[in-house]
Amino acid sequence: MNTGDTAFVLISAALVMFMVPGLALFYGGLVRSKNVLATVLQSFFTLGIVSVLWVLIAYTLAFGPDVAGIIGNLNYLGFNGVGQDPNPDLAPTIPHIAFATFQMFFAAITPALITGAFAERMKFRAFAVFTALWLLLVYAPLAHWVWAPGGWIRSLGALDFAGGTVVHIAAGVAGLAAAFVLGKRKGIKKENSLIAHNVPFTMLGAGMLWFGWFGFNAGSALGAGGLAASAFLVTNTATGAAMLGWAIVDRIKHRRITSVGAATGAIAGLVAITPAAGFVGPLGAIAIGLIAGIGCAYAVDLKWKAGYDDALDVVGVHAVGGIIGALLIGVLASTAVNPAGVDGLLYGGGLALLGKQLLAILAAGSFAFVGSWLLLKLVDKFIGLRVTSEEEHRGLDHSQHAESGYTFDHPTPKEA
Repeated sequence: MNTGDTAFVLISAALVMFMVPGLALFYGGLVRSKNVLATVLQSFFTLGIVSVLWVLIAYTLAFGPDVAGIIGNLNYLGFNGVGQDPNPDLAPTIPHIAFATFQMFFAAITPALITGAFAERMKFRAFAVFTALWLLLVYAPLAHWVWAPGGWIRSLGALDFAGGTVVHIAAGVAGLAAAFVLGKRKGIKKENSLIAHNVPFTMLGAGMLWFGWFGFNAGSALGAGGLAASAFLVTNTATGAAMLGWAIVDRIKHRRITSVGAATGAIAGLVAITPAAGFVGPLGAIAIGLIAGIGCAYAVDLKWKAGYDDALDVVGVHAVGGIIGALLIGVLASTAVNPAGVDGLLYGGGLALLGKQLLAILAAGSFAFVGSWLLLKLVDKFIGLRVTSEEEHRGLDHSQHAESGYTFDHPTPKEA
């Protein structure tokens, strides 16, 4: 066991946890003021749901000893056998419990991302039940396929360093399913018909996400070494490049650069570099960031053409950004960066890796979309997904939680 690696992974786990309140602020600033608390609470409550279910059963489904390449067995039920000694098959230099804890926060941020697609219109109890089911029946199998020893996508040879398929593509297509099943928010008629109520919240949240993402990507090296340092650098580089790419599109489309565009562009870069962070160098990161910034900036407009209401652009940023990053591994990956990886097309590796990346994207995306659709329909049948028109008009802060995000009237206290 290596104490330096252990300290690094535990700090990285804390950084990934910090991404959850960052996401809460990022999303909370983008909705209308009457829904800010409900939106923020969904991210926080997801952290609570996942923290319990991960220990009870989700971890063993994701990382338990393999069953047919599809799912983990129940050996680690209730964290049985997840102790202070390393598991050589998962992370040989840190305690098994440190690896499991690090992965827990990945599992927490992923369903929290989905909430942006159905913001301002889902019942809170429906959200809670859907999140729990999605963790167990969609996220855990996907994590096993891609990251666990014996998982069929891992065995295929497709690469995903920190979650392009498991986290971002899965969350993005789940958001698409939610947008279709729930329908549009009231009052959505055209682009920009609803305006973000607190852009400084969104900018602060984006900054917190950018900071926390260093734990997300560099921490996925599972050790404090050269690969972690490389992943740290390319994470930052791609993020900056994507912000610039989005700004170019903003300038072309709107003749001005916007704060929301800059923040969202940064997130697009973080998303796209996530699967590739351990396999590409700085120049590859710039290419990934620019392509993601430009591609996602145009992709977010597809919802207006297709007629679905992805409230906070989960599809355009996370699904599209995740696909861009996962595909470009097949072009830009280099064993000079990570000898455990595979050379991509530009480094003499041919088309083999690109084909494997495409298959992983199609498999993960299809599974997550169909699974999410079925779970949403199931929850709708037994609980009902959507608040009433009157509740939506009043806002979810009041109708679901009897709270208000902002109180501007301060009555004078009665004299004693």
